Amino acid sequence: MQATPLLPPLARVPAGAWTASAWAAGVAFTFLIRLRLPGETGPTVMPGVIFFRWDGITALVVATAMALYAARVLERRPLAATLLLLAASAVATIPLGVGGIPLAQFLAVDVAVYFVASARARRSALAALVMALATLAGHLTIRVVMGWNVDTAAQLTVGLVVIIAWLLGRSAHQARTHAEEARTQAAARAVTAERLRIARELHDMVAHSIGIIALQAGAARRVVETRPAAAGEALAAIETAGRETLSGLRGMLGALRQAEPGEEARGDAGAAPLEPAQGLADLERLAEATTGAGVRVEVEWRGERGALPPEIDLSAYRIVQEAVTNVVRHAGADSCRVIVDRREGELSLEVLDRGRGQGLGRTAGSGWGLAGMRERVALLHGEFSAAPRPDRGFRVAARLPVPAPTTTITGVS
Repeated sequence: MQATPLLPPLARVPAGAWTASAWAAGVAFTFLIRLRLPGETGPTVMPGVIFFRWDGITALVVATAMALYAARVLERRPLAATLLLLAASAVATIPLGVGGIPLAQFLAVDVAVYFVASARARRSALAALVMALATLAGHLTIRVVMGWNVDTAAQLTVGLVVIIAWLLGRSAHQARTHAEEARTQAAARAVTAERLRIARELHDMVAHSIGIIALQAGAARRVVETRPAAAGEALAAIETAGRETLSGLRGMLGALRQAEPGEEARGDAGAAPLEPAQGLADLERLAEATTGAGVRVEVEWRGERGALPPEIDLSAYRIVQEAVTNVVRHAGADSCRVIVDRREGELSLEVLDRGRGQGLGRTAGSGWGLAGMRERVALLHGEFSAAPRPDRGFRVAARLPVPAPTTTITGVS
């Protein structure tokens, strides 16, 4: 389950609502400029002969009904809705007694053209622009042919506003497309980097196990003739360590081999002597360090606290570590709670806080830390979720399947 980024309030308003509001504003403006307002000696624009008559009001009502229906279907059928808005603007112009379609009657069309240009493919965007300009040109042509007065300058202004709305919409479309491509590429790079990081940690874990096997093999060689029982125990420990290491490799290396094109595996030849990988046993130390940084971490253990396979122990620790780091950096909370629940066949992890619940790195769309955690869980065939909590704060949860434990036989040193 992915978290949905929260949008600004204005960005959540549907396109149809903006279009309907623009039409309402245009109608209100049309009436206001034809009335004598306070401080004026007369109306700014003289009303047409039929403007206040029943037939003029009927034309405005019909045009308003067409515009509101177009706003309702704008997101589902953008071109049809734009065509209906153009017809509404022409019908609303009839009772005005003017020489062209006024800007107020075309305001809703401008808004619709912007949304079509910003949300649809270039072909649909061009079609909406051509329809709008063709309507203006057709209206002028009809008036010229009929010998009526024509306000060409006003129509050119209306056409220019339509073109500007279309250009702004295409600019928004290109910016959004570029941002989505950048997010996709960044997410892919983050996943690849996380895979390489997991591979290096797995390399450390395997090298540590091989070091133990080498020590046990040397001990067995030294006592094989003098202490056969001790040599047998050492060989049993070698077998156990080898089986556990192979189990971890089967669960992770298959997916890690599928590197991104152009990426090359990087080895760690010449590295310094390796120490045991971190695991859930280090959570208390992590909690103390985070508390010292100003965010109190409460660790709650549930179920049994038995040994875990090395790859699961390491990944569980890394998931909790990254989730707690997100709390410190982005949540704005003074505390968080870590729940580790070990049950038969699975390990459940939860990191809960009561911070802002959003922000940089706190959503699946922008948080590369979450992408890394999700990748770790996927490699172990588990389940992962990260989302704002219903009341307040954020919740990161992971469930990792745990295979049946293998009995370990103590070797000789």
